[in-house]
Amino acid sequence: MATDQIEKLLPGFRRSRIRTSGAEINTFVKGEGAPLLLLHGHPQTLVCWHKVAPKLAERFTVVLTDIRGYGDSSKPHGGKDSIAYSKREMARDQVEVMRALGFERFFAAGHDRGGRVLHRLLLDHPAAVIRAAVLDIAPTATMYARANKEFAMRYMWWFFLSQPAPLPETLIGNNLDFYLQAHINKQNKTPGAIDPLALAEYRRCYTAETLHAVCEDYRAAAGIDLVHDAADADKRIACPLLALWGEKGVVGSTYDVRQTWREKAVDISGESLPCGHYLPEEAPELVIEKLRNFFT
Repeated sequence: MATDQIEKLLPGFRRSRIRTSGAEINTFVKGEGAPLLLLHGHPQTLVCWHKVAPKLAERFTVVLTDIRGYGDSSKPHGGKDSIAYSKREMARDQVEVMRALGFERFFAAGHDRGGRVLHRLLLDHPAAVIRAAVLDIAPTATMYARANKEFAMRYMWWFFLSQPAPLPETLIGNNLDFYLQAHINKQNKTPGAIDPLALAEYRRCYTAETLHAVCEDYRAAAGIDLVHDAADADKRIACPLLALWGEKGVVGSTYDVRQTWREKAVDISGESLPCGHYLPEEAPELVIEKLRNFFT
């Protein structure tokens, strides 16, 4: 993306590339207050926070990252059982990024895949996060365990992207533009919510290499992540947790979202917002209000 376009979406953010134990993470930072890490989902990049991050940076030091395999971050080989894309490895990236920036403890919010990375971060690094928010997800293991026909039909990519390589990569790669647009259109319930500049950035970053990394992410979620979750079945998120979800989205209409997180955390609050899946883009003012209040 051209510099002037970045400035339009994320004015005043400082860009860097931070090396972690297993990846190089594209990072944007702005603000002077308490540190707040924001993690994006699929099929997007850190740009998904462009309507939210500048306002939050008035009160917090906002850190935006492209999670491993997405955007302009590196895309390492998945390895056996797609271990490199386990949420454990992806969470470690984020802790190491924050430490590199000088933040041992911080606030954090994650949307979609970023929320799943954050869930694992909260279990593996409980001392690192002061308060956390998850946007439009229920716990991965819960969603798989309670999946039914309605969920499988509406969230078909969970079961398609996780198929062995190169099946999904080959079929989707035949028309990446169609797939990306169809994926976003299916979940966006607010016409005009996705800024054309942001959409262009998602498409720029959605290369064949990214597609393979995305599939590895979903393969890990259907495999090694469930192994890790089962091993930690008795663990509970210790810090206060906020769950927000779109009332028009699949998660909100399929699960009692607050209850699913009540089973995983000791201090949970949450509510639905009048939108679909893409909360930071469909309901940015409400997301700003809820996060600002929760993290202050």
